[in-house]
Amino acid sequence: MKTLIASAAFLVISAGFAAASPGHSGGHDEMAVGKPGDAAKATRTINVTMFENDEGEMLFQPNSFAVKEGQTVRFSILNKGELDHEFVLDEKEKNAEHRELMMKFPEMEHDDPNAIRLEAGKRGEIVWTFSNTGTFEFACLIPGHYESGMHGAVEVSAK
Repeated sequence: MKTLIASAAFLVISAGFAAASPGHSGGHDEMAVGKPGDAAKATRTINVTMFENDEGEMLFQPNSFAVKEGQTVRFSILNKGELDHEFVLDEKEKNAEHRELMMKFPEMEHDDPNAIRLEAGKRGEIVWTFSNTGTFEFACLIPGHYESGMHGAVEVSAK
């Protein structure tokens, strides 16, 4: 039964990510927020720390950042907290849809180029090319984490 639920959740998420692709003009991996980047072409590294504080907030440091359209960024992500955390980069509306699905299937695992889940004390990275201007979001979509403050804005400005 768990396998059936996990498979159904995967199909729903996959359909959502496929719908996020703007007209297939940029290829199947492209989303409104951009596409997976080539690490050799990264022009900037942003160090991101995920953690919980004594007040019960779950946070990202920094909690916002600005990049340029077309820029390839390496996100070096460290979970300094005591709990698992995620870094999911997408449109705010897509993150909200994904968060709702995570509430229904909290043990869901992902293998998406715009997201990484890290256990306490672990480090990982995402390399991303921002294809479009606008305001996007990075967030932890594990149930309760977003509501505890774990989200931030990405402002992508014209070249």
